[in-house]
Amino acid sequence: MISTLLNIYRNYKKKYYLNIILKKAKSYILPLKVNGVSYINENTYLGKNVNFNGMKIMGKGKVTIGDNFHSGMDCLIITDTHNFMGEKIPYDDTYIIKDVTVEDNVWLGHGVIILGGVTIGEGCIIQAGSVVVKSLPPCSIAGGHPAVVFKKRDEEHYYLLKDQKKFH
Repeated sequence: MISTLLNIYRNYKKKYYLNIILKKAKSYILPLKVNGVSYINENTYLGKNVNFNGMKIMGKGKVTIGDNFHSGMDCLIITDTHNFMGEKIPYDDTYIIKDVTVEDNVWLGHGVIILGGVTIGEGCIIQAGSVVVKSLPPCSIAGGHPAVVFKKRDEEHYYLLKDQKKFH
């Protein structure tokens, strides 16, 4: 009985957050999976086979997420920062808005934060708990605070799987 109720709740939650994403996204290509608490801004463009397991996209900047994207839980993309060079200290009422691009086949671990002005290259993997403050080249494996590249994917293997259309 309890497991049945839990399954009903989980399915309801998935549909609820999926509907929020579908209504708010500027554009999307199905399929789209939303398995955890997720919110996006109204300037978000989603590719095909995007998988959110807990994603929050905040700010007014444009966010483009490519095909076959996967996020861990509690991930965050922030496109706005307070203007600390404005008319007041520590900041004024204006914002600095920077876009974010996440290319195809990117995987974010649990709790990753991406700040505005960043492009995450195709095929990147970002280690759990990382804060991405600078753009990352394709096929990078990066982690830390701030995130730095510490390894590269085997590009021959990656592109072979991509050509064979073997996507999760």
